[in-house]
Amino acid sequence: MGTLPFPLLVVIALLFSATLALTAEEASAIARRQLLTFEQHGDHIYIDINIKIKISNPRLLAAHTALQALKHALYSDPGNFTGNWDGPDVCAYNGVFCVPAPDDPSASVVASVDMNGADVAGHLPKEIGLMTDLAVLHLSSNRFCGIIPEEIKNMTQLYEFDASNNLFAGPFPDAVLRVPKLSYLDIRFNDFDGPIPPEQFLKPFDAIFLNNNRFTAGIPDTIGKSKASVIVLANNELGGCIPRTIGEAAATLDQLILINNSLTGCLPMEAGLLSTTTVLDVSGNALTGSIPQTLSGLSKVEQLDLSHNKFTGQVPKGVCELPALGAGEPVSLVQFLRAGRWRVQRGHGQGVRG
Repeated sequence: MGTLPFPLLVVIALLFSATLALTAEEASAIARRQLLTFEQHGDHIYIDINIKIKISNPRLLAAHTALQALKHALYSDPGNFTGNWDGPDVCAYNGVFCVPAPDDPSASVVASVDMNGADVAGHLPKEIGLMTDLAVLHLSSNRFCGIIPEEIKNMTQLYEFDASNNLFAGPFPDAVLRVPKLSYLDIRFNDFDGPIPPEQFLKPFDAIFLNNNRFTAGIPDTIGKSKASVIVLANNELGGCIPRTIGEAAATLDQLILINNSLTGCLPMEAGLLSTTTVLDVSGNALTGSIPQTLSGLSKVEQLDLSHNKFTGQVPKGVCELPALGAGEPVSLVQFLRAGRWRVQRGHGQGVRG
């Protein structure tokens, strides 16, 4: 796939959540089924190859095994998405895309599985890790439950993993951090909990979407080491302060969204070092103190939201006059920078009670 576009109004995506019709009892039953399967097979991947299926390409044979395991792990498929997942020709399966192998153009491999919006319910089997040629795995907007299996780390070519808008649960799926080529991680709108591992921000991800889960224990200091262009941690239960190291991410960070996380303390002065950032949103927290004058260094910021915090004092003149605020809009536009009850009128250089 080509370079993924990240629209300026990415925050709109935070408001979207799929309608999940699975009851809590059904979700619990699926999770138990997954764990029971894992216990029965131990640390080994269970492979039950139908002897009637003859596939000469061993890589497609492995993909066939994985896809059949996935089909049988589904609890519900009301749209019959996997209805044609039968027979040896996996490249003809709905949502499955094959390409010539980079290391052997004469052989085909499964490069992408796209189940976005299929409305299936079930769990991910261990066999998913057999698809070692897979570059893109899209599972968004379904009713997958349980955990992300450890075997996903065996998917050595996986570049993009989207498991958003599902019912996955448990701690952060550490196995994704051991996928060597993973660049795009989207696990928003699930039920993951516990801390975000510091290693998350030390991996070469270009986009990190962890919003709308139940992550806690603060934002790791390693966030400043991230090379990602987009980091969205909104609508969790992180608490704590915004690390002062955030300024170290200035070279690559385009969008940082930390909405509704019970964050406390002051907005660090180092946030003003994000000179290439276009979207900075820390609204809906409990940040205190004054708005740092260093935010006048946000020369590229087009959206800046500090609303619904506990800031005090005047809004610095340099913040009022940020050159890119309202980019693309008429110069006469009144640009609101919400900071508690304060608003800023672009071009007037003053704080006004709102």
